Amino acid sequence: MNLSSPEQQTAFGTSSPQPQQPPFAHRLEYWTAAGLLKFLGGLPHRLAHAVCALLAWLSYWFWPRLRQVGHFNLRLAFPDWTDSQRRKVLRGLFRNFGRMLADFAHFPHIHRDNIERFIIYDGFEAFAQAHEQGKGVLFLTAHFGNWELSSFAHGVYGYPLNFIVRELDNRLLDVFINSYRCRSGGRAIEKRDAAREVLRALHRGEAVGILADQNMASSEGAFVDFFGHLACTTTAPARFARKTGAPIVFGLAIWDKKLKKYRLRFVPVPWIRRENPEEEILANTANFTKLIEENVRQYPDQWLWVHRRWKTRPPGEPPLYS
Repeated sequence: MNLSSPEQQTAFGTSSPQPQQPPFAHRLEYWTAAGLLKFLGGLPHRLAHAVCALLAWLSYWFWPRLRQVGHFNLRLAFPDWTDSQRRKVLRGLFRNFGRMLADFAHFPHIHRDNIERFIIYDGFEAFAQAHEQGKGVLFLTAHFGNWELSSFAHGVYGYPLNFIVRELDNRLLDVFINSYRCRSGGRAIEKRDAAREVLRALHRGEAVGILADQNMASSEGAFVDFFGHLACTTTAPARFARKTGAPIVFGLAIWDKKLKKYRLRFVPVPWIRRENPEEEILANTANFTKLIEENVRQYPDQWLWVHRRWKTRPPGEPPLYS
């Protein structure tokens, strides 16, 4: 990548426009992130975990906005908990961020012979049975455990995954991060091209991973219950499944404290039928969200509490976040 010159002289002496040079702030952000990942990736994995645990602890204390959002969300979800319980969960979440960073930095060194040091399958038969139908597979997941490792590991095990991502404003960083994500054969689908590309992938019989637990604009989602509060949720997985007949599996990379590694757990998701198409979409979206909530309740320190999940409100309701 040539960042030194925005334009170049042609053989006829006229200038030919070249891609605009990225802003210095973007280049600095890229150099910092790339340097950190390469540094961590050069350390032994156990030492990288220790360094990232320290970075996670520092982030917990020096990133008050995330702590505030996390505490607020936990009060919504678990109103009977004490502040001490909520702090414990948030500290566990930041430790999980540290593990994720260390593992992500080591993606270039992960291969089929050592993958089980990081993550193992749990319920792979659910994915295999869905894959055998030949209609593609919708891999429904969430910002839970190590969601980056789940898609990456699935490729290492021989089942490369298409996955939807939101393009970063910093193009340099976006390309660099996706180069790590796709090292095991996966393919990143930018959100703006998702509908067309997902349908093509399913038509080819491939698997597509969709994170289904983020807040959506009211024009892009539907309101379903999540921890007793209406949350605007993507209906895309249900619409793709209804249109293509692709089977759905629910998969999460869950940190196992005893094994000191992740378990990539798959469970089949039955389809709920309704006479009205939109009611069918809503019923299945609510069921997907219920599956996520059940797992978050079981492993509360592994879900992304620092995301403003209930930001979009139904018409007439006041905002929840300041």
